[in-house]
Amino acid sequence: MIDGTANLLGALGLAVADRIHQAARDVLNRSGETPAAVIVIGYGQGLSNDNLRRILDLSHPGSVRLVDRLVADGLVERRKGKDRRAVALVLTAKGEAMRERMLEGRLASLRPLLAPLTSPQLASLDELLKELLRSVPESDLERCRICRMCDDQVCSECPIPAAFKTSDDAK
Repeated sequence: MIDGTANLLGALGLAVADRIHQAARDVLNRSGETPAAVIVIGYGQGLSNDNLRRILDLSHPGSVRLVDRLVADGLVERRKGKDRRAVALVLTAKGEAMRERMLEGRLASLRPLLAPLTSPQLASLDELLKELLRSVPESDLERCRICRMCDDQVCSECPIPAAFKTSDDAK
């Protein structure tokens, strides 16, 4: 039975991921980790390029190119970091607006998957999802990766609060 359930979970996971990626592409007109970068930078802590790279699991050159594109698109600006070597990444007003549209699109794309469920089923699913999510992360970095497309405004009781929401030490 567990293999069948695991298989179903995998299929649902892909359906969810596909919907999230499509919703982000519809707004940002970019794919890959670009939407996640906008979401993560938007947590507002002045994330460094190095921590962004780690959260998105990119090479250093890949992360620099990604940030260069975001800056060129007018979505992100570089500011002075906490020390002289670091650069803090911050969303512009245009970047904030894009982030909000992506997060709204993300939720709108996922709600239809929940529509067939009754209120008691939704409550049960909510508890089951929290329990499953609590079992996944093994490090702050993994927590950050899991939450890289999350809307922190609707997740009032996050079962895996990501470190990048409160600090820039996700290593």
